[in-house]
Amino acid sequence: MKELLNKIEELKKSDIGLLINKRIDEFKTFKEKTNRSWFSELCFCLMTANWKAEESITLQQELGHEGFCEMEQEKLSEFLKKKGHRFWPQRAERIVLARQHLDIKDILKNEKEPREWLVYNIKGLGYKEASHFLRNVGYEDYAIVDFHIVDLLVKEGIIEKPKSLTKNKYLEIEQVLKAIGKKMSLSLAELDLYLWYLETGKVLK
Repeated sequence: MKELLNKIEELKKSDIGLLINKRIDEFKTFKEKTNRSWFSELCFCLMTANWKAEESITLQQELGHEGFCEMEQEKLSEFLKKKGHRFWPQRAERIVLARQHLDIKDILKNEKEPREWLVYNIKGLGYKEASHFLRNVGYEDYAIVDFHIVDLLVKEGIIEKPKSLTKNKYLEIEQVLKAIGKKMSLSLAELDLYLWYLETGKVLK
């Protein structure tokens, strides 16, 4: 683990550290945005499941709030298919289903366990996607445990590669990441960006 901590410490002092700080500030300001902005971010995270984050960012920009909140399911499905999304009919269906909760920002304000609410109520959101959404709208204490993060932790000898990512295994790895974050004086939101950069060479969202 010492080698990983050293890598993160070096990044904190670099331009990557400045970029990550900027991204975190952007996430924090999301709490001031509207329900429609939050719903757009929710749909972005729905689209990223088993698909590329960069491609999802592009689709989010093209669809805008109107596309996610109002476009008919058939048209949305056709749009996603045309843009090359691997799971276009399923994602369109799930985005339309999620519109039952267009006031997602107001809903989560009153939830003590917002991630549990999301996993239970939004079809297509597992713990990873729910954590991703919460991080992007300003929550800092949830880990996004995806295959990039798992592979990095395995490579560094910190965990053994899990056979599958069950809820218990997810929460177990989240505790490992919390311990790393504590050592580095980083929130889980910050740590994720550093680890993702170490594994992919990119800082996205």
